Order: sequence, then C-alpha cells, then structure tokens
Amino acid sequence: MAKKAKDPKIDALAASRCLNPRPETVVDERFLSSEFLDARDLVQVKYEMVRRVRVEGDTVVASAREFGFSRPSFYEAAAALEAGGLPALVPARSGPRRAHKLNDEIVSFMEAAIEENPMLRSRDLTAMIEARFSVSVHPRSIERALTRRLKRSGR
Repeated sequence: MAKKAKDPKIDALAASRCLNPRPETVVDERFLSSEFLDARDLVQVKYEMVRRVRVEGDTVVASAREFGFSRPSFYEAAAALEAGGLPALVPARSGPRRAHKLNDEIVSFMEAAIEENPMLRSRDLTAMIEARFSVSVHPRSIERALTRRLKRSGR
C-alpha cells in the first residue's frame, strides 16, 4: 500500500498556528465548492465568518453554525479582527508567557546555595527547591533563570 503524500499546506498552516483543528465542521457551501477557500485555514474561516455577517448581512447564529463555531467564538473573532486585523485571528501560543515558578525568592535561594557549594548542579537544585518550596522545576528552567539573573546583574 502506497503512503499518502504529505500536504505542504497543512505543514505550513500548522507551523503558523493557523491550522483549523476541525475543518470538517465548516459546512458553508462556498468553502465546500471553492478551490481558493480552504476550511483548513483557520484565519480564512474566521475572517469569512465575520465578513458574512458584516458585509452580507447573515445572522450571527447562521454564520457561526456554517463555519463550525459558537456564537461566543464569533464575537471573539469579530472583536479580534476589529482590534488587530487579520493577524489578530491567529491563535495565541499556549502555555506560560514567562518564568512563573522561579520567583525572586527561589532564584535568590538557588544563588545562595550555589555560593555555598559551587559544585551543585541544576539537578541538585531541583531537589532542594522541591523540598523547600514544594515547587517542581525542570533543571533547564533553573539554568535559564540563573542566566537571566546574571544578565540583569551585568556579571
């Protein structure tokens, strides 16, 4: 059995966070019959959903249903489009935006521990932080936090 060829457009959409996770929910006739309109392109789907209401006068309920979204999702997309244009329709990255576990108290604790015993490794510090602060931290996060602190202090 021959392997199915990978679609480079899917890879590009996924890399840019624009791949619609549920393209099968788009039942709009124009999307289904057009070579240009692509239900896999989340930005295109959201834009067209909002445009149909604003320009063509479709109802929010009908438009949201045709494009596979809820009414609240429609209003989020409309507000995002209004505030930031097409780029605002690209979903934000998931996960934390900053180092949220390693606060100043924990980083100061790490620095003091390293000063006391320069042979400590980041793995050793993870166990010490867990025991003292009940916070589970990856060793690489410790290394990044210490590097950031060094850069800020100018050492």
